[in-house]
Amino acid sequence: MAVNVKVGLIGPLDMLKFKNMAKVREQAIQAAPADEITGEFSVNKLAKELHPDYLKLRIAEIKEHKAAKSFVFESADDKKIPYFRAGQYLSLKLKIGDSYITRPYSISSGPRWTKDGKISITVKANKDGFAADWMLENFKVGDEVISSAPEGQFYYENLRDSKHVIALAGGSGITPFLSMAYALRDGDEDFNMTLLYGSRTEEDILFRKELDDIASACSKFKVVHVLSDEDKEGFEKGFITADLIKKYMAGDDSIFICGPEAMYRFVDKEVAKLGLPRRLVRHEMLGVTKKVWEQDGFPAEAKDKTVKLTVRVGEAECTIDASCTEPVLVAIERAGIKAPSRCRSGECGWCRSKLVSGEVYIPAENEFRRYEDKNFGYIHPCCTFVLTDAVIEVPGEYY
Repeated sequence: MAVNVKVGLIGPLDMLKFKNMAKVREQAIQAAPADEITGEFSVNKLAKELHPDYLKLRIAEIKEHKAAKSFVFESADDKKIPYFRAGQYLSLKLKIGDSYITRPYSISSGPRWTKDGKISITVKANKDGFAADWMLENFKVGDEVISSAPEGQFYYENLRDSKHVIALAGGSGITPFLSMAYALRDGDEDFNMTLLYGSRTEEDILFRKELDDIASACSKFKVVHVLSDEDKEGFEKGFITADLIKKYMAGDDSIFICGPEAMYRFVDKEVAKLGLPRRLVRHEMLGVTKKVWEQDGFPAEAKDKTVKLTVRVGEAECTIDASCTEPVLVAIERAGIKAPSRCRSGECGWCRSKLVSGEVYIPAENEFRRYEDKNFGYIHPCCTFVLTDAVIEVPGEYY
C-alpha cells in the first residue's frame, strides 16, 4: 500500500523557532528547581549492577583438573555478580611478593551461573608463567580477591557473525568456548557452534566430559576433538588445518580462535587460506608475544639491552631498570609500582599512559591505539617495549 507523505516548505516562522531554540532551552533550565536530586533512579541502579567498577570475590569451590584448576567465585560483599556475555573475561588483581599485578582469565562458567551468585575461571599450569602457578599453589577456598567486572569483545554478535560458528581451540583456550556451549545449552545464546578442540592426547583434553555432555544435550553445539600426538578412532588426527576446518564448515561461517601463542601463529595462516571476510574471523586476545625480537621492525641491537625507565604516578616519580624485551607494564609491576591494566593485550586501553620521552616498539598485532593517541604520544604499557631511556606518566590504580 502506498503511503503519501506531505512535506511542507520551511518558512520564516520555522527559521525563527530554530534560531530561538537555545534561548528557550536555557530558560527552561533556569526555571527548573535547584534542589539536590536525592535517591537513585532504577536505571542507574541497574547500570551499577551490570557494570560495577570492580568485584569483591571469594573462592567458594576449587575443581581439580589435570594440570589445571577451576576457581568458582561467589560475592564477598553480598553484591550481585553481574550477568555477562559468554566469551568475556575477568581481570584479577593480585599481590605476589612485592609486585602488584593483574591477570585476565576467560570465564569458563555459563552466564546463567550468575543467577545463583557464581562465576568461574580456569587456570592452567604454565612453567614460564608467573601468576598462574602462584595461584595454583596458593589459592584456597575462602580466599578473597578483587576482580574487574566481566570485560572483553570475544562473544557472538548476530549483527556481525554468521549463524554457524567454527570455534578453534587449543589447550586452556577452551574456556570461552565452554562458556558459549553452556550459554547455547541454557538458551542464553542463539547460534550454532562446531568446536574443533586441539589437544596432544586424549588424556590431555580439558573439560572432556562437560563438552561431550553439552553436545549430547544441545543440538546447536558439536565438539570435534583433534589429537596431534595420537591416532585414535573417533578423533581427528594432526593439527587444525584449512582442510580440516573446511570439512566442518556449513557455508560462510564465522571463525572464532582461542589458544596459546604457537597455535595462533599456525592457525592464522590456515584460516587465511579460507578467504573469509575479515569481519568473520574473531580472535580472543593472545596477550603479548614472548619473543618480541622475532617481530618485524624490532631492532636487533635491543635484544639484550636494558635501559632506564622513569615512571611518574601523580606527584611520585621512580626510575627503574627495564629490559627492551619485556613489556613496560611488566617492568613497572616488577618494581612494585601499582598501575592499571586489564586485557594485557593492547585492546582495552585501560593502561593508557603518556610517553613523555624515549623510543618504544609496539608489535603490529597489539596496535589498538586511537589515531589521536598515536599523534599525541600515548601508549598502552601492557604491549609496549621501551628501546631507549624513557619517561612515562602512568594513571593511578583504579581500585
